[in-house]
Amino acid sequence: MRTRTGAGPLRRLVVLRHAKSAWPVGVPDHERPLGPRGRRDAPAAGRALAVADCLPDLALCSTAVRARQTWDLAAAQWATPPPVRHEHRLYAADVPELLDAVREVPDETGTLLLVGHNPGLEELVLELAGDGLDDTLDAVRTKFPTSAIAVLAWYGPSWKHLRPGAALLTAMTVPRGRKAL
Repeated sequence: MRTRTGAGPLRRLVVLRHAKSAWPVGVPDHERPLGPRGRRDAPAAGRALAVADCLPDLALCSTAVRARQTWDLAAAQWATPPPVRHEHRLYAADVPELLDAVREVPDETGTLLLVGHNPGLEELVLELAGDGLDDTLDAVRTKFPTSAIAVLAWYGPSWKHLRPGAALLTAMTVPRGRKAL
């Protein structure tokens, strides 16, 4: 990891909203699986992270079925997936709950992937981003759809030091998989 004098190493928080889910009748929200589009888009998200050289050292993933399936399909695109922690508190989490989870990450983690849900993820990105490259902030403000990926970069001695406005939003993309012919 590169370091900036006195600030600590470069850290990246990669935020991935779960892929498009299905809405089966009688299935509780936490148990909803991915729909056909989600099963196509989640691997595309994994490939996009690999192409961008933005693979995580650790992943935190909601326990909701659609988030776990997104993680599984995305991580299957990498030669060596990192460790993952499935955390129930990420399901329907707001910004303070998400920040609490991020701030508990070990200091040796340079790139962290957070897989979860809106509106919490979108609000977290906007809360942490003091600035953004190009039109990334406008893109997140407009819409943070399923399978969206936001990459926040900041310098800090530990994840405990991550504060609102401290990060630069370096990328925002929405990978989509191809439909079968």
